[in-house]
Amino acid sequence: MTNNMNIQNNNEVFTYEEAIDLVKKEVERSLTKSPLIIREYLTHLSRSQGKFIRAVSVITCAEDKECKIHPSAVLVAAAIEILHLASLVHDDVIDNADIRRGKATLQKKYGKRTAVICGDYLLSLALKKITDISNRKDYLEIGLPDYIAKLCLGELNQHINNRNLNLSIFQYLKIISGKTAALFEASFYAGAVIAGCTQKEAKKYRLLGNYIGMIFQLSDDCIDFDTTVEEANKPVQSDYEQGVITLPLIHALQENENFKEKAANAGVTREEINEEVTRTEGLTFTKMIIQKYHNKAMQRLGELELAECKKARLVSILNKASRIAEVQ
Repeated sequence: MTNNMNIQNNNEVFTYEEAIDLVKKEVERSLTKSPLIIREYLTHLSRSQGKFIRAVSVITCAEDKECKIHPSAVLVAAAIEILHLASLVHDDVIDNADIRRGKATLQKKYGKRTAVICGDYLLSLALKKITDISNRKDYLEIGLPDYIAKLCLGELNQHINNRNLNLSIFQYLKIISGKTAALFEASFYAGAVIAGCTQKEAKKYRLLGNYIGMIFQLSDDCIDFDTTVEEANKPVQSDYEQGVITLPLIHALQENENFKEKAANAGVTREEINEEVTRTEGLTFTKMIIQKYHNKAMQRLGELELAECKKARLVSILNKASRIAEVQ
């Protein structure tokens, strides 16, 4: 099993496959070798790991022209993945969610108070991992605490606008630019900085990460309407029940004032929401917005000088986020 010291003492750069494997091992080690008092809870989380798409983003963007990766990228990727996990633990408490990635959530299995404390611990663990980087002064410009602040403010903005039937498209896009896109932006920007990109280049990576983060959330909005629990490995048909107004429903509310008035006065059922979103083509509208962000992302990709291996991996991340086969 690897550790921070071994990663940083290795003078050799890593291949993409080696770096991803090291990130997964680093996250696993951080969770399962945590202090005894919290180990049981974090080990439970380790059994339901996600697809590491943010970590993959860091590693991919950190590739140099020979598609090799500096060891620092592994620790930054692990830190961002742990930070994402912390946000999910807190989200599940807020949403009272029972399952996440096919497993019982921490709050369901151990209670809300335990889950909140574990989420806080994970946040501290992510920041500690960043400070453990031997050459961390080289990466101060990444500004991870600023991105954490964006994430928190995005979550708060969403909470403040719970059940706000007057939420505009612009307001909603601003919310998700914080609660979801911020960590993608941080992942792409961090990788670019580690790769030694110029500030001009790093800005393009940052924009690319933002677009992909927006796509990721908008695609997730669609999943709530057109995917089963078994397929999604998490609750679906539940955003409105949690007070969250997403883009397909915002479009339906804007298209039909009578429906909006009924929702405000008498309330509407999930069946009525589904019918109205279908009638007003809310999913089609949302996928159109996804396509616009996809086009912007492809434009940014075209502006970067990339090795073929790196370009292919970035396009793969983009397509996975957007479920592009359904958009085109």
